[in-house]
Amino acid sequence: MDTEAQPTERDRSSRPSDSEETSDPGGPEERSRFALVSRVSAWVPGGRITLTLLTCLLFLLLLSTFVLRPFQIPSGSMEPGLRIGDRVLVNKLAYRFGAQPQRGDIVVFDGTGYFGHADYIKRVVGMGADRVVCCDKEGKIEVNGRPVDESGFLYPGNSPSTVPFDVVVPDGTLFVLGDHRGDSSDSRDHLGSPGGGMIPVGGVIGRADWIVWPFGHATRLQRPDAYARVPAPAAGRAGAHG
Repeated sequence: MDTEAQPTERDRSSRPSDSEETSDPGGPEERSRFALVSRVSAWVPGGRITLTLLTCLLFLLLLSTFVLRPFQIPSGSMEPGLRIGDRVLVNKLAYRFGAQPQRGDIVVFDGTGYFGHADYIKRVVGMGADRVVCCDKEGKIEVNGRPVDESGFLYPGNSPSTVPFDVVVPDGTLFVLGDHRGDSSDSRDHLGSPGGGMIPVGGVIGRADWIVWPFGHATRLQRPDAYARVPAPAAGRAGAHG
């Protein structure tokens, strides 16, 4: 019996194979990444906890800059839907890549040079080339000859407008109104100002899509059906008059 054969076989079987000797689960790139994180963590006070917090803050900053922006309702001009102190999320991508504001959308815009040096939130009532008139025989606002039933969002007890107007919205601009017509400074109040009370589409920051605070009032903001039957503006219509 060959007594040397057994330990020789055991030695051979216990020796790592070539693939096992050369394999590296982490790999040089993964080791480099972990080494970099470790070096940065050692340099930052608080280590990895601080680094994680800074990463989260950077993510939130990028999100607020390019995608979603929180906005606090400063006045009662959009009641009853939006109340003073409500926080809404503004979708900054809603009108990118060729999309345009639509009638009924609630938009946040920069009012500098038109309404004042601040950001405002209002509802889009008219788009480029629309004719917006107040009011018809039933006291309703007409858009392109079609009466709009605003009872679903208008402040209780308010009329659509106590100020008569008849305007054609210039291309590239918007005619906007607050839902609380008795407590809203909007396009009606700036018809004689530079821009005729119209807001440039380029000044729109985004569309208000969600109420996120307070939790009891949290909801998604939907475009009302009241504008769904408004026809397209007459071909060749341009300019504005009041």
